[in-house]
Amino acid sequence: LLDEAHQPFFRGLGTGLEREVAGLAGVRGRSRVDFIGWRDPIAIARRLREFGRQVDALAAVTIDHPAISAAVADLKVDGVPVFSLLSDFAPGIREAYVGLNNRKAGRAAAWMIARAAPQVGKVAIIVGSSRFHGHEMREIGFRSYFREKAPGFEVVDTLVNPGAESLARRATLELLARHPDLAGLYVGGLGPEGIIEALREAGVAGQVIAIANELTPESAEALGDETLTAVVETPMSGFCRETVGQMLRAILDGPAPMAGQAFLPFNLVIPESI
Repeated sequence: LLDEAHQPFFRGLGTGLEREVAGLAGVRGRSRVDFIGWRDPIAIARRLREFGRQVDALAAVTIDHPAISAAVADLKVDGVPVFSLLSDFAPGIREAYVGLNNRKAGRAAAWMIARAAPQVGKVAIIVGSSRFHGHEMREIGFRSYFREKAPGFEVVDTLVNPGAESLARRATLELLARHPDLAGLYVGGLGPEGIIEALREAGVAGQVIAIANELTPESAEALGDETLTAVVETPMSGFCRETVGQMLRAILDGPAPMAGQAFLPFNLVIPESI
């Protein structure tokens, strides 16, 4: 169960997971991929329960919320292991987390900004929702790096981008107007299209050191013209392989004694590496 079907990243992720299941050796696996927006936790919990009646294991990208944790707990009682992908949820209840160490991803983005910015100044982070555990951890890592390693930079208040491209564009333009001396910007969630558009429209593309997550056609284009300085990328093939492998082990061997986590190393993509 993946987030936001309109985003190229999640469509590609769904295709990658289906391909991984189809290629399993010695197992006749069947996959089902569906999408749901993250804004309604009750609807997400309902969908998780519906999915759980149809599958042997379930993986999802979603927010952390008590209603979702309750659904995961019910599925666990029913013998259906649930895996959190990319952003953790239902800690201590779900079977395992698979994705990046998001705190390290946030610190890596801060490191890049601190090294690439022509001068010390203000920096900002934009997250998709305060309910995404992964976004929260990226913000923690981002802020902790500047506090520890580059205290001359000022981290301004976090901007929450509700996801719509037009809203993200307007919010970024307002951010740039409030802080004309902004030195760096980290898009801590997905969907940087509106933010990229705002940087170009404001005439600061390439001047504000901008970092985004995940390589998509839009972020690759922005790397190409150096609107983005770098992209923190999840290694897609390794991620799909690890996710399906964890799900298969849980089906065949039963639940692990303790809830686990599988951190994958991320790629830091720059304009000269695409």
